[in-house]
Amino acid sequence: MEGADRNRTEAGFRERTRVADAHEILREAVAGLEGPATERVALTDADGRVLAETVTAARNVPHYDRAAMDGYAVRAADTFGASARSPAVVRIGAGRVDPETAVRVHTGSEVPEGADAVVMIEHVEELEAMGELEVEDAVAEGENVAPAGEDVEEGQPLYEPGHRLRPSDLGLLRSTGRERVVVAERPTVGVIPTGEELVTHDPDPGQVIETNGLTISRLVERWGARATYRDIVTDDAEALRAAIQRDLTKDVVVTTGGSSVGERDLIPEVIDDLGEVLVHGVALKPGHPVCLGIVEDTPVLALPGYPVACIVNAVQFLRPTLRWLEGAEPDPHPTTQARLERKIPSEPGTKTFARVALEERDGERVAIPTRASGSGVLSSVALADGWVVVEEAREGIPEGETVTVENWEVNP
Repeated sequence: MEGADRNRTEAGFRERTRVADAHEILREAVAGLEGPATERVALTDADGRVLAETVTAARNVPHYDRAAMDGYAVRAADTFGASARSPAVVRIGAGRVDPETAVRVHTGSEVPEGADAVVMIEHVEELEAMGELEVEDAVAEGENVAPAGEDVEEGQPLYEPGHRLRPSDLGLLRSTGRERVVVAERPTVGVIPTGEELVTHDPDPGQVIETNGLTISRLVERWGARATYRDIVTDDAEALRAAIQRDLTKDVVVTTGGSSVGERDLIPEVIDDLGEVLVHGVALKPGHPVCLGIVEDTPVLALPGYPVACIVNAVQFLRPTLRWLEGAEPDPHPTTQARLERKIPSEPGTKTFARVALEERDGERVAIPTRASGSGVLSSVALADGWVVVEEAREGIPEGETVTVENWEVNP
C-alpha cells in the first residue's frame, strides 16, 4: 500500500466520491475496453438481447395490398354517387375485378387485381338471384385497403445497435423477413463471496450464512448476463489475489465483502496491486465502502459485505457495467408515486436509498419507510417494494411529501 492508502486505512474515508462521478469514472474505463463480442442468434432466442447491428426491413409489411374490412373489392369509380336511396348496381364476380363488378373479400385477404377499394359488407345488399350487388355507400380510391408497405417498407431502418430486443420487436422482425439477428454476447461475471466468517449452512456463533454471492449471481442472471458463483474465499491476500486472477477470463469480476478500510478488508489493496483502483469510497448510503477497479482490462467491483449495501451498489454500479459492456444504456427502473408516511432522514452530501413498502389506503398510495433500516438487515430490502432516492442536496424528505419509489427489482 502507498502512504495515502495506509493513512486512509488508519483514518477511514475522509473523502467520498459522488455517485454520479463514480458512474462517469467507471463508464469511461469500460468504454476504453474492447467492444463486446457478437453472435448471430435465432429470433426465438433473442428476447432481451442487445442488437449489435443496424436492422432494416427485408420486405414490405404487408407484402401485398390487403383488404382492411370484410366486404367487396370494387373499382371506386363504379360507386360514385352511391347511397342507400340510390345504390350503385354491380355484378358479383370472381378473380379479377373488371368494370362494374365486385369480388367478395375478407379482412386480410389479397385485394384482387383491378380493384382499388373495398366496400364494407354492411353497406351492400346482395341480390343473389340476379348475381348482382347493390352498393349503398360510395368509396374513395384506396378506402378500406391496406397497401403493400403500409406498416413497414422494404429497406426501412428498424433498430440501431444498442437496442434491447422486446417480444414485440421479435414479432416485427419476423414479419419483415428476419429470422436471425446479430447481438452482443451475454457478459460473463465471476461472483466471489469473501470473508472468514462466512459459511454455507449451519452457522456457529460468530459465523454468518453466505447470502451476498447468491443474491448477486441471481441478479446478474436476471440482468441478462451469465454468472459463475464461486466458493467462499477467506480473508487472505494471496487467496483473494488468486481468486480474482482466476476470473479475469470473465467480462467482470465481482467480490462481496472485504471492501472497506479495516484490517481484514484486503480487496482494495489486492486490486491496486494487480491493476488500478478507480474509486474507493462513494457518497452513498447504505454502502459507501465500494471499490471499483480495473485489472488486465477487466472491471473488478468490490461490493460491501453488508447485504443491503451490497445490493444497492450492485444496482448502482454492476448493472450499468453490464449494459455498457453490451453496448447499451441502462434502462430506468419502473417507478411509483406515493405519499410518504414518515420522514426519511439523510445526510447532506450523501445519496441515500431508503427502503419503503407500498400500501393502498382510501384510494391513495402510501410509501412506508422500513423501520429496520440498517445496511445489514436483509429483510429491510427483501420485504420492501422499492426504495426512495434522497439526493445529495437534500437533508431528508418530510412526512407527507409525494415521493418517487424505484421498483428496482421489477425490470431486468
